[in-house]
Amino acid sequence: MRESSKVIGYTLLAFGMLSLILSIFYEHVIMAFIGLGLTFWGALLLFIRSEEYVKEKLLNSTMLPTLTDINQVFAELGYQGKGIYLPPKYFKNTGTSKVYITQNKNTDLLTPEEIQQHENKLFIKNPEAALITPPGYSLSKLFEKTLGKSFAKTDLEYLQQKLPKIFIEDLEIAENLEIQIGPSKAAEKVADSVSLIHLKYDIVHVKITGSIYKDLCKEARKLSHVCGTIGCPICSAIACAIAEASGNPVTIEKTECTEDGKVMEAHYRILED
Repeated sequence: MRESSKVIGYTLLAFGMLSLILSIFYEHVIMAFIGLGLTFWGALLLFIRSEEYVKEKLLNSTMLPTLTDINQVFAELGYQGKGIYLPPKYFKNTGTSKVYITQNKNTDLLTPEEIQQHENKLFIKNPEAALITPPGYSLSKLFEKTLGKSFAKTDLEYLQQKLPKIFIEDLEIAENLEIQIGPSKAAEKVADSVSLIHLKYDIVHVKITGSIYKDLCKEARKLSHVCGTIGCPICSAIACAIAEASGNPVTIEKTECTEDGKVMEAHYRILED
């Protein structure tokens, strides 16, 4: 869509300029008006096309320093736990979305009742942990606004159907988005002796192609306490959506990116309460 608008824009601009030149040469008023009209619409289409560039530059300049600071804070505090995206039921204010990060890797997740006692705090003392607003929180809310529906009132199948349209057509964030949901390999082994009817899906694989935020994501990958814990803004936004839609805590297990940043993949795990 973006490439076609660029071609049409340059074509209209070329014909517009040609019409203007011919109108001067032949002193033809109608041709001059036609030329002005074509030039205007060609320039407008090219301006709209360049919005992708503006958004990417703005995001890089505003988000990267914040991500760098987050990375430094957790590095200096020695936090090693993986970020856990919490669903709305963990908070009194159901519109809240936060990531729970423990100082030690093997610390258990607190119960919803325990989290609610600390939901307005940044750091928890016992156990040592942090509750931070995800870097993709605002983006996930933009997804909901575009859909006109809260993810908390949906399910994973709804995300699988609707998110690609938001990314590709509505917000033009990426050229393509694929979402696959299924049981983990460990769960599949258990399924050999346990009825599959009782097996819940707990793995979500997302593949994003041609993201306009690819440069930011590449830079975020250099920040080990960000990429390996809470993810870049776009992966974080999807984690927020999965946590809300599933109603369960979610972690970003692994992210991958091609060398040119064209293709990004993220693997999410939905945890048992």
